[in-house]
Amino acid sequence: MSEHALSFGPVAAAYERGRPPYPDAALDWLLPAGATHVVDVGAGTGKLTRHLHERGLTVTAVEPSDGMRAELGRVLPGVPVRAGTAEALPLPDHSADAVLCAQAWHWVDPARAVPEIARVLAPGGRLGLIWNLRDERADWVRRLGEIIHSPEADRPAELGPPFGPAETREFAWTHEIGLDRLLDLVASRSYVILLGEHERAAVLSGVRDLVATHPDLAGRDTFPMPYRTLCVRADLPRH
Repeated sequence: MSEHALSFGPVAAAYERGRPPYPDAALDWLLPAGATHVVDVGAGTGKLTRHLHERGLTVTAVEPSDGMRAELGRVLPGVPVRAGTAEALPLPDHSADAVLCAQAWHWVDPARAVPEIARVLAPGGRLGLIWNLRDERADWVRRLGEIIHSPEADRPAELGPPFGPAETREFAWTHEIGLDRLLDLVASRSYVILLGEHERAAVLSGVRDLVATHPDLAGRDTFPMPYRTLCVRADLPRH
């Protein structure tokens, strides 16, 4: 696993504060009918896990970072969370109806993760991927990507056998945030986490200047962050 993939633990609290939730319509599309046990792989601080838990599903969270697991346990004390990765799931064969992976498949080795997830899923089970991507059609959001040297890009979604054809859908929505949450969002990006202290301070200063001066943001306590939520789903054969 890369340095970027393992960088989030020390900023787990900022990740929890700054990262957005997921739109209900996206989860409606990702979850298979009749699912009862769902595994959230790369669960982080539980941003997706809580949505699943609130729907009354039995959820097992799997997360490699000690710091992220500790934060998830703090915010969702009733949900089991286990150390593991998509390539090595600490779960028995055919034990889940769906495995979801939020904001994390781009850190995964699909050649190892796909057969491992297939092992854990029941026949006919579903693998679902989801990413919240900033919608840079808004000028200030495009400018934010330039400041943090991380323009938003579509994510890879390599699945393949034994799963059936992958389907993709995108959901547009907005999340109301303020400066503090925006700074937490930026500070929890892997690129920013790995910067030196002075470089990180310069990036965060640039974000403050953007909020203070951009005509869509200046003088506002909160503002809508537009997102494109990208979803991919594929099912195992039933037999």
